[in-house]
Amino acid sequence: MAVVVTNLDHLVKKIDPARYQDRVEKIDKMIREGTGAGSDFLGWVDHPVNYDKEELALIKEKAQYVRDNYEALVVCGIGGSYLGARAAIEAINGVFNHDKVEMIWLGMNLDPCYLSQVLDYLKTKKFAVNVISKSGTTTETAIAFRLVKDLLEKRDGKEAARKAIFATTDKEKGALLTLAKKEGYTTFVLPSNIGGRFSVQTAVGLFPIACAGIDPQEILEGSAEARLDAMEKDIMKNEAYKYAVARHIIYAREHKNVEFFITYGPNVRQLSEWWKQLYGESEGKDGKSLLPSSATFTTDLHSLGQYIQDGSSVFFETVLHFVNHRHDVTIGHDDDNLDGLNYLEGKTVSYVQEKAYEGTLAAHSIDGHRSNIVLDVEKMSAHNLGYLFYFFEIACAMSAYLNGVNPFDQPGVEVYKKNMFHLLGKPGF
Repeated sequence: MAVVVTNLDHLVKKIDPARYQDRVEKIDKMIREGTGAGSDFLGWVDHPVNYDKEELALIKEKAQYVRDNYEALVVCGIGGSYLGARAAIEAINGVFNHDKVEMIWLGMNLDPCYLSQVLDYLKTKKFAVNVISKSGTTTETAIAFRLVKDLLEKRDGKEAARKAIFATTDKEKGALLTLAKKEGYTTFVLPSNIGGRFSVQTAVGLFPIACAGIDPQEILEGSAEARLDAMEKDIMKNEAYKYAVARHIIYAREHKNVEFFITYGPNVRQLSEWWKQLYGESEGKDGKSLLPSSATFTTDLHSLGQYIQDGSSVFFETVLHFVNHRHDVTIGHDDDNLDGLNYLEGKTVSYVQEKAYEGTLAAHSIDGHRSNIVLDVEKMSAHNLGYLFYFFEIACAMSAYLNGVNPFDQPGVEVYKKNMFHLLGKPGF
């Protein structure tokens, strides 16, 4: 099977994406030729094949240096500056893993309790820092970086701190680049023509991913395969565009306003968070678009299950379904059988989860009359995850243009910042 197969067999109302063939071809041409709104931020489209080979070599070299010399990597970033890397690392390594380098995420909130506890934890750890910001002035990230930089310099000295800090930022300008040059930090580039939420295949995602012991080349190769598959002209064979059109039809014609992105298992929960930012920030404009939400089954079937089955019908579900699993556990025999589970003796947990998936899919789509788009993936791997990243990115661009909005700006995000700066007394606000 293809890396991702878009299965539309579980929709309440059957749809025909082929009716959008001409419109999709026009938008695809607009994306490829850069003639649509936001075309200054289309660098991600061809990045999986025209990425900087020398920088990738530097990423691998410095990541190995981190793995050889530090116990932890503190990633300072918010939104697209950390979500993709965290999604990849947890999806591939798992949430509960024993990799030699612990990943610590900072700079994505302003919670004083969280910051205080992380800083206290780091006092006894030998750690490196990857600060990720195009400008270097993003409030949440800048505060976190100032604090960990201060901790490093006071504890280990300026020279040791210089070797431990890696900056991913704009190639030519910005406060972070100025600081990195002044202090002599190793720098990686966040290309000026790639927005943060489309940047996981750049150094933004690849350096932390490599520090976690995952080959960044495999992520890029998976994305390159997805790029090639997205060039398929027949919409019924183009799985990414089929997904984009299906969700657009359900939104525009069936007036469903919420898309639940459903995953099975905590290791892909952060992929949901990355997906929510990608679609929410790209499409949520001009009073339009689906609200991207998420749930993790079977966990959330014990909290949201009743609502999803019998509540308001304002939503549909997109289910990310992995056919096979890299790890498994077999259920054993118990003489007392007080839990009544001996009927599952010899069965694997993956078998039980698959039956839960099948039962839930039937309950929601047939009994509950909730449309379900199923995205079938053979298994999780670095290659397949790279494919998924690009699959969702190109589908997002298509979907946003179908809605008539610019996928690559985020004017609404600036409003809270201006209000916050004014209240804080920042000069100029």
